[in-house]
Amino acid sequence: MRPRAARTVPATNALPGGVQYSVKLDGLRIVGFALGAGRAVLQSRSGRDRSADFPAVAEAIAELPAGVVLDGELCAWRNGALAFRELLRSRAARERDGAALSYVAFDQLAGPGEDVRERPLSERWELLTRTLRGVRPPLQLVKATNVRPEALRWGPTLAPLGVEGLVCRGLNTRYRPSDPQARWVKFRHSETVDAQLVAVAGPADRPRWVQLELPDGQRVMCSPQLSPVQRKQVGDAVAGHLGPAEIHPEHGEFRRLNPPLPAEGETSTGTHRPVRFVRVREDD
Repeated sequence: MRPRAARTVPATNALPGGVQYSVKLDGLRIVGFALGAGRAVLQSRSGRDRSADFPAVAEAIAELPAGVVLDGELCAWRNGALAFRELLRSRAARERDGAALSYVAFDQLAGPGEDVRERPLSERWELLTRTLRGVRPPLQLVKATNVRPEALRWGPTLAPLGVEGLVCRGLNTRYRPSDPQARWVKFRHSETVDAQLVAVAGPADRPRWVQLELPDGQRVMCSPQLSPVQRKQVGDAVAGHLGPAEIHPEHGEFRRLNPPLPAEGETSTGTHRPVRFVRVREDD
């Protein structure tokens, strides 16, 4: 299920059955499978098993009843705030610098012996709250409410912690990714935008600069240049997508991607509208 962007927070009756408002976290979208016998799988949107990358989270999900399948966000925290870049670092580096992990579940897709995706969100939510009752970190239930004014008050309080905005879902909707009526809605507090990574500049395996295509079709070179962590993430992501080398008048060695990759940028105000690269979106 991929949320569609909205410029305003939906009214209470805007979605089927009323709206549930939950916080939108900056992490990795992960479906967690409790397989029984102490085993679990953490599956990313691209289908990769990330269990070996985040063993503490996998172990926590493995303790749930066999057959439970959760949808949620795997997040990293540092100094009391969300820190997405920590998810791109090695386990040893995270532990050395005191970063903590959490898996924040917002939906349940299956229980022991039962696929519940065709049940309405209101029922899936009740099931999820029962499944997670009494669990301890790194597992937790997403912060959510059915009261719009309450959700609107969260913005000023939670934005400094790295909370991006709200995800809004119809309480009477099924978990159907291809059904337009079941689509979720996302509202961001910041000026973060979904974009396409269309080109890189610098060494192919560790680019220094990226070019994004924004929703309006404009292509921009992001500023400032990438951090070391971003260079590694982008270099790994673009492998196999790069065209022949060209020369960019300002940034030197330049390669276009085929096909482009989903990414995220952050826009600023001003005449020249500078764009800061945030990340490649693995979960698209």
